[in-house]
Amino acid sequence: MFAAIWGLRMKASRTRYSIVVLAIGLAVLSYVQRVAMSQAAGPISHDLHLSKSQMGLIFGAFGLSYALFEIPIGFLGDRIGVRRVLLQIVLGWSAFTALTGAAWNAASLWVIRFLFGAGEAGCFPILTRMLSMWLPARERVTAQALLWAFARWGGALTPPLVLACIGLFGWRWSFVAFASLGLVWCAIFWFWFKDNPRQHTSVNDAEKELLENSRVLMTHHAGQKSWLSLLLTPEVLVLCLQYFCVSFTWYFYITWLPTYLREGRGQTAGHAAALSVLPLLFGGFGALLAGLAPIRLPRRRIALFGLLATALFLFAFMRTQAVVPAMLCMGMASFCSDLTMPISWNACVEIGGSYTATVAATMNMLGNFAGFVMPVVGGEILQKTGGNWAPLIYLMILADVLAGLSWLYLDPEGAGRQRERERVAERLNARLNAEGAPL
Repeated sequence: MFAAIWGLRMKASRTRYSIVVLAIGLAVLSYVQRVAMSQAAGPISHDLHLSKSQMGLIFGAFGLSYALFEIPIGFLGDRIGVRRVLLQIVLGWSAFTALTGAAWNAASLWVIRFLFGAGEAGCFPILTRMLSMWLPARERVTAQALLWAFARWGGALTPPLVLACIGLFGWRWSFVAFASLGLVWCAIFWFWFKDNPRQHTSVNDAEKELLENSRVLMTHHAGQKSWLSLLLTPEVLVLCLQYFCVSFTWYFYITWLPTYLREGRGQTAGHAAALSVLPLLFGGFGALLAGLAPIRLPRRRIALFGLLATALFLFAFMRTQAVVPAMLCMGMASFCSDLTMPISWNACVEIGGSYTATVAATMNMLGNFAGFVMPVVGGEILQKTGGNWAPLIYLMILADVLAGLSWLYLDPEGAGRQRERERVAERLNARLNAEGAPL
């Protein structure tokens, strides 16, 4: 009021940053709960008498259900709102995290992991919609970079955390402890978050004005493409293909890598846990750097060179005999690969608009289908070759080259500029119609 009287411009409140903190907290939580299985695989396999093939299928159960439920849950997020859907899925996956400790054989563990993956499905697509509604365009890529950096770092901290918990409580009660963190997050989210920034009491008029374009972008309007026709466009299909390839490599880090270090490189369980931190640690820095890159630098070019560099570092990893230098090469491969993470997820906003969560869910569905393919294919290769890891690593290199070449076609920033021109034209036509002027 006084600002208006004296002609001063009101400073925007910063409630949107608390929403970013909420999103980052959930991203870290989801990674801690999903990465825990790879570190607990040893004692679980011992107690439940599981073979490599069985463990590969159990690893893959998460990726399979995550992929199958991505689009339905992402679509629900677009249609009925972030708050309702996100609260329900976090409660669901936390319940199945706790139930992991109750598994008694391979079949029961597979079912629990499958349902856990169904619970986590849609998390990141809905978080992408949440950030797109609550942030202006210039802050979205930076927020995605922070989200993925902290998610990776949460995963990096998980191996020593899981080993410590297993040592104190055993693997069964460790999963119960991880599940309780989800309940804490849900309580905070329920009391603080609103789907629409205009409904939040801590958002002042200046921040509402700042977020108005984001609200319009996330609002469905007459004449727009249907969600299905949008998903079938070449841009979305190529975006999904490259994300599948990127994820194929990444899932090696959170499934087979600790086993590889123990059996392929002769490391103890403690050393394997420490070394398996490196890809996730380095990946977090890669995501952060991509978000901080100057806006004038074409992000598609960052993605192209990042993924081709990933393939080169993985090749160097295969040719390096010493364990620590080899793992530094793998860490750099993850660093270069994760340069693309905020770029890929922001592309879902640029291409998807009001169907951001649906497009993001489709992309993540393919990524998590890779989460099913990688451990299962890896398990079969190891079973049939007597523990030869080379074919699996070279398959990862091929996937990264294909992902990099996809960015020769993708241009999400151009798609965003085109949508903005269309919105300006629509507003102009609406104004001319209202004034009765000829079009």
